[in-house]
Amino acid sequence: MLQGLSKSKTAAHREVIRAGIILSYIEGHSISDIAKKFGTNRPLVERCLNKALAFGVSTALKDLPGRGIKPVITDDARSWVLSIACQSPVELGYANETWTYSLLKDHIRLYCHQAGYESLQKIDKGVLHGILAKGNIRPHKVRYYLEKRDPEFERKMVNVLQVYKQIELTNENELSDRSITTISYDEKPGIQAIKNIAPQLQPVPLKHSTIKRDHEYKRLGTVSLLAGIDLHTGNVIPLVREQHRSKEFIEFLNQIDNHYPKDWLIRIVLDNHSSHVSKETSAWLLTKAGRFEFIFTPKHGSWLNMIEMFFSKVARSFLRNIRVNTKEELIDRIYQGITEINKDPVIFRWKYKMDEVEIV
Repeated sequence: MLQGLSKSKTAAHREVIRAGIILSYIEGHSISDIAKKFGTNRPLVERCLNKALAFGVSTALKDLPGRGIKPVITDDARSWVLSIACQSPVELGYANETWTYSLLKDHIRLYCHQAGYESLQKIDKGVLHGILAKGNIRPHKVRYYLEKRDPEFERKMVNVLQVYKQIELTNENELSDRSITTISYDEKPGIQAIKNIAPQLQPVPLKHSTIKRDHEYKRLGTVSLLAGIDLHTGNVIPLVREQHRSKEFIEFLNQIDNHYPKDWLIRIVLDNHSSHVSKETSAWLLTKAGRFEFIFTPKHGSWLNMIEMFFSKVARSFLRNIRVNTKEELIDRIYQGITEINKDPVIFRWKYKMDEVEIV
């Protein structure tokens, strides 16, 4: 076996050398002569022979477990790993939308030989995590961005910001002298009416630190909050209905029409929802010619509408963890919550790019 292995052209080089060393020793050559014959040093020859004497010839031909030089992952191999991580698993034939460390590790192990990076054949999650971290790649994470799909985004944004700048200047003067008001308007649909099906348990000192609820509940439906906030006073005008169609929007417009003096201009900052530009809405506005002026936010630019800050406030206050027995109770509590907010109204102030805005 040793003679055959020492002449092999396909066996691993280290095994061929070790077979030759053992054969030479059997033939009676000295360690120094063997080292010179194979172009190596005495310690290496001695280690090989000691392994053969201690563990047997077959074991001496292999590396002992945990010994030997660990494969070095080259920069090219690391770059290949990053290139795989930057591809979608779907494009590579997997069902996953995003990589998991296990899936990425298995894929690398499966295809590293084909790509010529044998050093990756035993890559584990720790090494993989280190390579990805150094490349600042997190292929298991998803972050969302907002694409500007409106070709007139900048112009429409400037229009909205100019309105906010005018409000800021108006608010610095006496509000009683104004003959115009600006309403920031939007809808918050899908507010759920959820009912507990078991008694809710309140906290008990030294016993139960939190409110306790049964994990099961009953859905009673949803409602929509149509709301406008007066950007001069901070007062909120609400309308709660089960839907938010053109019919409900016109009902809201009637509400604010009756709320302000008849000789005032009412400007409304709003998005391009279909109910805001429908035939029904347009027909109603014709009956109120000169009364309303709509300032539309850009497409996918609802974040420019300050009513969104109010919706965030109610979601974090009286709507948070709300439970009701009927849908009517939910409606009443929404009105009650807004009434309480209106007792101490907050005038929202826009800051983004306001220093760049010029009044035209």
